[in-house]
Amino acid sequence: MNPFDLIKNMNSLRSQMEQMQGKLNTLYATGTSGGAMVEVTINGKMEVQSIKIEEALVDPNDVKTLEVLIAAAFNDAVAQIQELLKEEATSLAAGGPR
Repeated sequence: MNPFDLIKNMNSLRSQMEQMQGKLNTLYATGTSGGAMVEVTINGKMEVQSIKIEEALVDPNDVKTLEVLIAAAFNDAVAQIQELLKEEATSLAAGGPR
């Protein structure tokens, strides 16, 4: 490969990475648990944007259950965001935005 092609490819890769970075704040996923009684929404940077908990789950004598449900909802949201990011990366690598 000639050096100019290598530079061209590097510039293209840099552009794709910048596009991906820009999308991180625009991608959102909401994970649920406990029959959707707990919802956690995160963005593409894996930052929690909101947590919703049904009032019926709030029991001071059973905090452990709530902790488990919040963790499960967060993990569900992370799995969804990871799939969205994979789709975005595949789309960018194929040469176009989704």
